Amino acid sequence: MLSGSLAGAGLVGCGQDDPGVTADNAYTNNHYVRGAGYYHAPYHAWYPHPYNHYIPGQGYYHGGSWTPQPSTHTTTASKPTAQAAQLATAQHHNATRSRFGTSRGGFGGSSRSGIS
Repeated sequence: MLSGSLAGAGLVGCGQDDPGVTADNAYTNNHYVRGAGYYHAPYHAWYPHPYNHYIPGQGYYHGGSWTPQPSTHTTTASKPTAQAAQLATAQHHNATRSRFGTSRGGFGGSSRSGIS
């Protein structure tokens, strides 16, 4: 259920890798951002596992905790806190930089043969 306050905001869907995270947009539950993780709409932030992700022996993951029962929140989309949006953007940019912008040194000196 979406509240009236979200009606005028942009709604961003699940599964996109959106580098432009802002507190002005509403995000659906489990919206994924590389580096930040999965958005948990009831908690207004990103987490490393999908909402209500289940692992035997640990339980269901939501809002940063494991519980024996799945969460029953009815919130399917929300706006992140300003702090959560800023952190998600920073984590996304760090993940993108480390994946695509890191120099790996090429074919330099560590692979020398013992032949003179």
